[in-house]
Amino acid sequence: MSSEVLVPRTPLQGVSNLVLGINAKIEEASADDRLPSKRGGQELEPRAEESSSDSDSDLEADGLARPHHITERRRTQNAKFSSWLSQRAEKVTKEEVKAAIENADDEALSIRNLMSKQESNVIITDPREYQVELFERAKKQNIIAVLDTGSGKTLIAVLLLRYMLDHELEDRALGKPRRIALFLVDCVTLVFQQFAVLECNLDQKIDRFCGEMGCDLWDKATWDKYFQENMVIVCTAEVLYQCLMHSFITIAQINLLIFDEAHHAKKNHSYARIIKDFYVAEPDLAKRPKIFGMTASPVDAKVDVVQAAKELETLLHCSIATTADLSLLRMSVSRPKESIVDYAPLPPSYMTPLCAEIESRYGDIETLSRLLQFARYATSELGEWCANQMWFFGLADEEANKLERKTERAFLSEKQPRPVEEIDAGLTRIREAKKLVSDYTFPPPSLLGNSLSSKVQCLHGYLQQLFERPTDTKCIVFVKQRYTVRVLGELFRRIGSHHMRPGILIGTRAGEAGDVKTTFRQQVLTLMKFRKGELNCLFATSIAEEGLDIPDCNTVIRFDLYGTLIQYIQSRGRARHNNSRYLHMVERGNRQHLQVVQDVYLGEQVMRRFCEALPADRLLQGNDCNLEEALARERSCRVYIDPSTGAKLTYGSSLTVLAHFPHDNETVLLATYIMTVESKQYVCEVLLPGNSPIRSATGRPSSRKAIAKRSAAFEACLLLRKRGYLDSNLLPTYHKQLPAMRNAHLALNMKKTNAYEMRIKPSVWEKTRGSLPAELHLTVLDLENPEAMGRPYQPLALLTRTPLLTFPPFNLHLQPGQTSSVACSSNLTSIKLTQSSLTLLTTFTLRIFKDIFNKVYEVNEPQMSYWLAPVINASPQGIQKRSSDTLIDWKTLEFVHNNDEIKWDSNMSSDALANRFLVDRWDGGRRFFSERVVPELRPLDPLPEGCAPHKYQDNILDYTVSLFSKSRTRVTWNHDQPVILAQRIVHRRNWLDDFDDSEKIAKTLSYVCPEPLRISALPTSIVAMAYVFPAILFRLESYLIALEACSMLDLDVKPALALEAFTKDSDNTEEHRSEQIQFQRGMGKNYERLEFMGDCFLKMATSISLFAQNPDNDEFEFHVKRMLLICNKNLYDTAVKIKLYEYIRSQGFSRRNWYPEGIKLLEGKGYKKTGKEVHKHHLGDKTIADVCEALIGAALLSYDDIGNMDMAVKAVTALVSSPDHEAVRWGDYYKLYSKPNYQLAPASAAQLDLAAKAEQEHDYHFQYPRLLRSAFIHPSYPFSWERVPCYQRLEFLGDALLDMACINSLFYRYPDRDPQWLTEHKMAMVSNKFLGALSVKLGFHKHLRINGSLTMYQIQEYVTEITEAERESNGARDYWTATKDPPKCLPDVVEAYIGAVFVDSEFNYMEVERFFDTHIRWFFEDMSIYDTFANKHPTTYIHNLLTLHFGCTNYRLMANELTSIDGSPLRVIAVVMIHDEIVAEGTSSSTKYAKVKASSNALELLKGLAPFEYRMQYRCDCSDSSMNGEKTTQPLDEMVGSAI
Repeated sequence: MSSEVLVPRTPLQGVSNLVLGINAKIEEASADDRLPSKRGGQELEPRAEESSSDSDSDLEADGLARPHHITERRRTQNAKFSSWLSQRAEKVTKEEVKAAIENADDEALSIRNLMSKQESNVIITDPREYQVELFERAKKQNIIAVLDTGSGKTLIAVLLLRYMLDHELEDRALGKPRRIALFLVDCVTLVFQQFAVLECNLDQKIDRFCGEMGCDLWDKATWDKYFQENMVIVCTAEVLYQCLMHSFITIAQINLLIFDEAHHAKKNHSYARIIKDFYVAEPDLAKRPKIFGMTASPVDAKVDVVQAAKELETLLHCSIATTADLSLLRMSVSRPKESIVDYAPLPPSYMTPLCAEIESRYGDIETLSRLLQFARYATSELGEWCANQMWFFGLADEEANKLERKTERAFLSEKQPRPVEEIDAGLTRIREAKKLVSDYTFPPPSLLGNSLSSKVQCLHGYLQQLFERPTDTKCIVFVKQRYTVRVLGELFRRIGSHHMRPGILIGTRAGEAGDVKTTFRQQVLTLMKFRKGELNCLFATSIAEEGLDIPDCNTVIRFDLYGTLIQYIQSRGRARHNNSRYLHMVERGNRQHLQVVQDVYLGEQVMRRFCEALPADRLLQGNDCNLEEALARERSCRVYIDPSTGAKLTYGSSLTVLAHFPHDNETVLLATYIMTVESKQYVCEVLLPGNSPIRSATGRPSSRKAIAKRSAAFEACLLLRKRGYLDSNLLPTYHKQLPAMRNAHLALNMKKTNAYEMRIKPSVWEKTRGSLPAELHLTVLDLENPEAMGRPYQPLALLTRTPLLTFPPFNLHLQPGQTSSVACSSNLTSIKLTQSSLTLLTTFTLRIFKDIFNKVYEVNEPQMSYWLAPVINASPQGIQKRSSDTLIDWKTLEFVHNNDEIKWDSNMSSDALANRFLVDRWDGGRRFFSERVVPELRPLDPLPEGCAPHKYQDNILDYTVSLFSKSRTRVTWNHDQPVILAQRIVHRRNWLDDFDDSEKIAKTLSYVCPEPLRISALPTSIVAMAYVFPAILFRLESYLIALEACSMLDLDVKPALALEAFTKDSDNTEEHRSEQIQFQRGMGKNYERLEFMGDCFLKMATSISLFAQNPDNDEFEFHVKRMLLICNKNLYDTAVKIKLYEYIRSQGFSRRNWYPEGIKLLEGKGYKKTGKEVHKHHLGDKTIADVCEALIGAALLSYDDIGNMDMAVKAVTALVSSPDHEAVRWGDYYKLYSKPNYQLAPASAAQLDLAAKAEQEHDYHFQYPRLLRSAFIHPSYPFSWERVPCYQRLEFLGDALLDMACINSLFYRYPDRDPQWLTEHKMAMVSNKFLGALSVKLGFHKHLRINGSLTMYQIQEYVTEITEAERESNGARDYWTATKDPPKCLPDVVEAYIGAVFVDSEFNYMEVERFFDTHIRWFFEDMSIYDTFANKHPTTYIHNLLTLHFGCTNYRLMANELTSIDGSPLRVIAVVMIHDEIVAEGTSSSTKYAKVKASSNALELLKGLAPFEYRMQYRCDCSDSSMNGEKTTQPLDEMVGSAI
């Protein structure tokens, strides 16, 4: 199977601008994989140059990446990823556009499609006379149309909407402000139903919204778009109320408000709140919208009809209106034939044997009370079978679990938590009750005896007649309780007629145990089946009375009588067919039942007479009800109006605002309200979950619980608004902040690169030039392993105008397999110079440049940066003791000064020609060390075999001369001169790196004649050392440049660590374990391990500083502020400001850059160049930020041997550049800390007891026991109970401290491990899984104060499991890895405890280390046992699977951003590419998690494949390549295809 089969391709059709934009981003992201191509102006990019006349002629291959094909391959892969992403982005774009238009999830869209198929979509063109009459009245004034169900009230609304829309178009043409019409409904059901009707009958743009579509948290811009696009919107009243509250729309922007089922406008219903809070608040009557209400009855409760009607008129500012001629209505609307059906009197309720046993054994269990109550009711109303059947429903597997969860939730609501044992006992008894029911034998239903009640038997008899034959009859049976619906539905599925097809219809609210959970979509599907005849008898609750568009049926049975007049009218309206029937089922002889029937008859007549008596021109002012009295009662409650937007927060709306406040991007907070009584008044405290930006808020005292609760919510909202977590529209800002900070504003693109200036030379050279030196300071350059040179050598002295520090040793690769450290020893005394001594030094230094490196410089002593001199051998100790003058070989200096070269003549002895440094006069790349004269050979003899290659090889003399052909004919040579056996010197360009294969096999044997060559006056021992001097100088200058950067920041850092922190040795240094691109060899250690350590210290330092300086901040604010401090963007900005990029070492040794500056080059490559060269290097933004972290790590490690972290603290302050971290030494942190009042308050006996117990678990004595108590206070525990804050602040601090302790341990124990390995294994040490186990081992779980019995129960279960795992482990230290994850609070308290110890000990970090050594180190002495734990991470796992199992190295894990079209949070898409084919993808809000998803998806494809199957399926030949001798750049177990 080919890889193409695994990944569907999206055809590239019509690439949009968005896709082109993404292409541009891909190109930018791929910049690190391009080789420089432009060389404009003074920029100088590294390149290889060849010259036949210069010693620099050899290709500098060692400075570039050897496997050049890697870069080409990555460029190809980037192009494929770019193309794929373009196609994928187009598909995503289309999906986003569709989502932006629909604004609904899949379920809502499918509901819309279902609703569109229903009959309500018919276009209405023939309004009846009474509809026209009411429409004409609605045009003139606000009215409430009172008409029977099914009489066409919606058509009147359609006519009115058409009228208002025409006027609106005229107003807009005149330039008046836009206004919109709102059709308000009471439930989600009606949103879709009424929208379907209006969409077919209006020719203007219309849309519909409800809370289920996720519009609760849309912003103003989104709503503005919809208000601009549409002229009519159908929505639930709550949606409009929130839009008005958030000031997304004002009441003046609405031209028409239609209230469907207007009788709901009372008390705190959204209908009433819209009028009270916003309609009445508009003082300009002309700006208030027209109101049209619709209802079948103005009252929906047992109240005085006339009074209720007047109150409704007053509130809605309307007049009730109905048709003047009711006969017209009766002719248009079919009324069913009503009759009363009586059934035999019912017996008193009693308990069946099953019910009695359950009640006797488990009757005290509160969660069973509803079931017991219904079972008792059912024995009378329904019969014994129905009563028993309810237990079968109520204690089934899932329902029993529901009861258990309800029991646990009941404990959560209690102020004082009960012991876990009580919860466990209660749950056990529920399980026993479940077993009792499951073991019970349920007999089938019977029409005899007490199995079914007379009421049910009566219903059964009637339905049997109704469905005795195939029929089109449709029937609805109305009952009061959901339980009854379920029982009757099940009963008639068993005993109903063969032609009866029963179904049930109930509301969507969450039911009790034993209830049926249903969705709106299921309701719609049920009604569609009812319309089609697939169901013909529905058992329904009141949901079928109002709301759903029930298809016409011909029989309605009130099994349970209605409770109000409107229930009667609406349920009767469901029977609309001609010859339809409406049956009232009453108990024979039950006067109460008859009275209910009589009351609704009389009530309807009273309402009808009231409506008929209303004069046509009746004005609202004639009503004797006063709205002011109703509003006055609410004015005592506070209101907040945002001055900038007008958004309005009330006591009522604050509950909604708080309910919609999220604590992360995906989860909505569930606030907990704790009620207490103080001075005979209720005081409520609202608690928000732990991740919320505020912890709690307390409301004002009130005599009513409801007001106290709203007051607490109001205070919480005010606090959120004050701190900026609610914007000016009262919408949450937090859910938008976090992704933006994580991905957009604070992060940097790893792939983005820019060209920055790069320092080639330390500034110390330039600063000291310009005058003749009076003294020089000597640094001796020697080898610690002289034998590695392979020939005698003489140390050199580097003489400088200012003393140099003692440099750390570093290795040179002098022969294959032979290395030696360079020892740089500085003499304490200086050399006092005379003009003659300075001349000797200058001549010697310039001679080395000329003879060895073929560079001739002018003599300009004031502009020289340094001098070289031979040193008389001395030990390092001798160098320190002797004066500088006595160390220099002045005799050799004088000889070199007096002899430009040694001229050969025929009288020169053979010994004089031995051990000489010979220079080819015409080819700067050919130099030799002579060994001896070979008397048996003559110049014209053939060249012996095995010599180093040369273009002329006719004879020995011909081999010696490098002149071009024409020049050779003009020169004659002595044919009697001797032949010398010599070794050609291989010009290694980088002695800091190991020999490559070509260097190891290079031929050096040579036979030359002395006359054509230049015999240098430099002794070969000096030449041998001088050849490695460029590499030594390069490293010394690198040290100096890195130290200058540290000095700029006032940091005293060890030279080796300073250079390591600034060393970037490849284009992708930060991609740990990756195949290195453009690898710069011989640069030493790169910054990655120091960056790892610095990152950890940066997190700890900023955490401590924020904790100390911000006593009032909560954990959320700490995280946000810390992110702003430590984010890559902040570090990058600081680094760019101080030009830190200049000091980064990104290029290996280069023969062009080591030469001295200041003096003019007269001969040699580059002598024609004028002006100072500007050197640049390409760096990624993230690289610069990483170097900042590495520098912090270097500052830390420079003094780690003495445990001093002051320099690291100073480095953090210099690089974060923020007032939130201004400490310059460790002791400053504690000086910033002001002890909070809770810490200083006297400790209670319980808190002292806790401190004593904790001291037994860890040997530390707390000075402040209340601080310790805080470490064990769960966020659910109300602050008011102990006045001690929860552990979250301490946890934030302890988390960073523990991270540092763990990383310290790993860093020193595993000095050769890369950061990825360290990170993966640190994950085990700080994982919730381990810390939860540690919490139990220390007994911390016993001290936890928590207001949540459910969590306590989870803790108990975990304690049992982890204790058993440890007992059975036989001493295994990783026993905790095999258990389930602990409750989050257990690891939290360990971190909080560490934080508390740190604070109590006055910020003594050694106490953190002591805790680690005492309780954690033992578990991790052997880290190999946690390799599997670390490898469970998907990106690590897939790396190991591909490289170790399949032997594949050609794969990549790539990621890039997906542009959003609607301002939604950033999304990143990652892919796994194997052999240039994308096999898996993953999308998330961050690069990290997108890569995790992509890796996980790839693992699903690859798991289970044998290596040979993998190679066939993905055309992998990596293993074959290895077998054929292709060498990889690193061991297989450490290689990765790309950046994971």
